[in-house]
Amino acid sequence: MSELEEFHRELIADIQGEADVGGIYTTEAFFERMGDILTEAGELDGADYTYFEGAGQNGVAMQVDGYGGDPRDAQGILSLILCDFQVTEEVRRLQSEHLKSRFNRMSVFLRHALREDFREKLEETSSGFMLADLIATTWPNITKIKLVLITNAEKRVKADGLPAGSIDDKLITYSVWDLARIEKFIRSGQTREELVIDFEKDFGGGIPVLRASMGDAALESYVAVIRGSQLGDIYEKWGTRLLEANVRSFLQARGKVNQGIRNTLEDQPEMFFAYNNGITATADAVDIRQTENGPLLVSADNLQVVNGGQTTASIHSARKQRPKKPKARLEEVYVQMKLNVVPSDTADEVIPNISLYANSQNKVSDADLASNHPFQMRLQEFSRRILAPKGYGKYQETRWFYERARGQYPDERTRRTDAERKKFDLEYPRSQYFNKTDLAKFENSWAGLPHVVSQGAQKNFVAFQKEVASEWKKSDKRFDETWFKRMIAKAMIFRHLEKTVPQQPWYQGGYRAKIVTYSMAKLAHDINKIKKFVDLDKVWRLQSVPEPIETAFLLAAEGSHHVIINPPQGVRDMGEWAKKQACWSQVQERKIQYPSELKEYLTTLDEAASVISEERREKAEILEVNTYLFVFERGGPFWRQALEWGMKNKLLTPAESGVLEKCSKIPKVLPSERQCAIAMKALEKLKVNGFIGSDQDEAGDRLI
Repeated sequence: MSELEEFHRELIADIQGEADVGGIYTTEAFFERMGDILTEAGELDGADYTYFEGAGQNGVAMQVDGYGGDPRDAQGILSLILCDFQVTEEVRRLQSEHLKSRFNRMSVFLRHALREDFREKLEETSSGFMLADLIATTWPNITKIKLVLITNAEKRVKADGLPAGSIDDKLITYSVWDLARIEKFIRSGQTREELVIDFEKDFGGGIPVLRASMGDAALESYVAVIRGSQLGDIYEKWGTRLLEANVRSFLQARGKVNQGIRNTLEDQPEMFFAYNNGITATADAVDIRQTENGPLLVSADNLQVVNGGQTTASIHSARKQRPKKPKARLEEVYVQMKLNVVPSDTADEVIPNISLYANSQNKVSDADLASNHPFQMRLQEFSRRILAPKGYGKYQETRWFYERARGQYPDERTRRTDAERKKFDLEYPRSQYFNKTDLAKFENSWAGLPHVVSQGAQKNFVAFQKEVASEWKKSDKRFDETWFKRMIAKAMIFRHLEKTVPQQPWYQGGYRAKIVTYSMAKLAHDINKIKKFVDLDKVWRLQSVPEPIETAFLLAAEGSHHVIINPPQGVRDMGEWAKKQACWSQVQERKIQYPSELKEYLTTLDEAASVISEERREKAEILEVNTYLFVFERGGPFWRQALEWGMKNKLLTPAESGVLEKCSKIPKVLPSERQCAIAMKALEKLKVNGFIGSDQDEAGDRLI
C-alpha cells in the first residue's frame, strides 16, 4: 500500500469518527478539518460552514459548502468553498471535466446571489440566504473572487490560482486542494508545491540580479530590484500565500495597510526606493539566465516574502485608486529585494531565523516565530514526558501529543514499525493529539474571548500568541506542569462539548464551533464573578468531564446558542454576528441557573494556588535529591578537574572555588545540599565555556 493510499484510509476513518461523535455529516466534519488547514496555509483568512444546494435558471445545479469570511476583513477577497468528500475503498481520480462541473456550481450560486429575486425566494434564516445576502451587501467592496475545491480525491490536472474569467471586472480564480496536497501539508507542512513564479511568462519579464554569495557561502543569495507593478501583480494572484507563515501572522497582528507607505506610493513614487527598506525573500530554487546585460531571474519556486510583508501588501493595495488621491504610478516604483535560495531540507530551521534577523521597517519579533518560541519548546517537552492518569475505564496511562511544528505527529507514527506504531497509538491516542491552533481555541475560550476564537483559527492563534509572548516576557514560571495539566483539562472539556452539543434537543444544526467556545467562556465568566473556578485539577485526575460540569456547560451552551441565532435587527449573518464583541456582551449578561451539584467541582483561588505551591515544593525536593546524588556520584577526581580548570580560566568566584574544593574531597568530606546546588551552577558555567570532564557519562549530561 502506498503512503497516499494509507493516508486516504486514515483520513476517511478520522472524518467518520469526528462526524459520529459530533453528530454531524461527514462533509461538515471534512470542512471543519480542512478549514483550519487552508487557514494555516494562507489560502483563506478563515472558513465558515454554510451549506447550500439547489438549482438555478434552466435547472442548472448550484452548490456551496462555505466561505472564507467577510470579504471586508479579507482585503476584498471573496472565497467560496465546495467540498467533495466520498467514502471509497480506493483513491478516486478527479478528471478535468469533474473539476469544471464542481467549480461551475459555485459560479452559478455566486451569480444568483447577486440577484434580488433569487434571495427573496430563500428562507431568511437559512445559511444559503445569509451567504447570498453577505455577497450582495459586500459586492462593492469585493475586488477578487476565489473558488476553492477541497476533495479527498486525487486530481490529475494542475489547478492552483488559475484564472476563470470575471464578474463586473472582478477577477475569478480557482484552486484545488486534493488528497495528495492535503497529505503533503499534514505530513510535512508543505503547502505550496505549485507556487512557481514565472516572471517572464506571467509578470512582464525577468528581473536583473546580482549574485551576493561566494562559492563557499552557506546559501545562494542575490540582490535585485523589482518593479512595484510586478510585485503588485504577483501579490494579486497569490495573495497571502506569497507571505511566509510568520510574516502572515505578523501582518494580521498589526492590522491595516501602512499609511506612510501608501502616501509615498501615491505622492512620490520615484522616492520609494530611497525611503523603503525593501523586502527579503526566500525560494526553494531559482532559474537564473545569463544575458548580455548580466544575470536575469527568470523564475522562482515557492517564492516567499519573509520580511517586508507590509510593503508588499501596501503596494498591492495601491493598485486601487482612492477618492481625491492620484492613482499610484507603480510602474515608477522600484523595490529592493534580497533573495536567498534555501534548500527544502533546511527551510524549517533557516527561514524563521531569516524572518527574525532581517532588517525591515516593522521588525518581526521572536514572539512572532511561534514554532521556535521557548514556550512552544517547553509545551512540547511536557507533552512527551507527562503521563495522564488512567481515568475511568482505561487500563494504562497515556500522553497528550502536542504538535509544535506541522507534521510531527504523522512523522512520529510513520517512521515506526507496525509493532512500534501500535504501541505509539496506545501511548498517544489520536483523540489526544492537538496542535497550536487547537491550543489557542482551548485557552482563549476559557479566557473569555469566544468572539476572537470565532474569527477563525489563524486570527485567534495570533491573538493568543501575542498574549503568551507578553506573559512570558514578564515571567515564564506561570507556564509550569500544573498549567499544562489544567490546559489539558480545558481541552477535554472543549472536545467533550464538541461531541455533546450536537446531541441536544435545542441544537438546530450549524454554529457548533461557535456555541462550544461561547459556552466555555460563559461558564468560566459566571463562576469567576463569584470568585470561584472550575476544579480543573480534578478533571485532569479523572481524565473525563463529571456530569455536573457537563450539565453546567450545556446550560451555558443553550444560552449562547439563543444569543447567536437571534442577532440584533439588521444583522442577518449569525456566523459574522458571533465574531463581534457585542455578541459576547449579550451572552455575558444572560442569566443562567446552574445545578447545585456544580459547587462540588468548584475551587477558590487560594485552593488552586496551593496546588501549584505543593507541586513546586515536591519538584524542588526531587531536584535537591537528584542534585545531591549527581554531585556525590561524580566523585572527588572529577570535581578536582573542574576546580583546576575553572581557576586556570579565571571563571570561578571565591565561594564557588571553596565549594568545588570541598567536593573534590568526596567521599571523605560530604558537601551540604546548598553546596551541591552551588557546585551544579558552577559546573553549568564551566561547561558553557568549554569544560569537559574526563569521566562524564550520559546520565550526567542529561542532568546538567
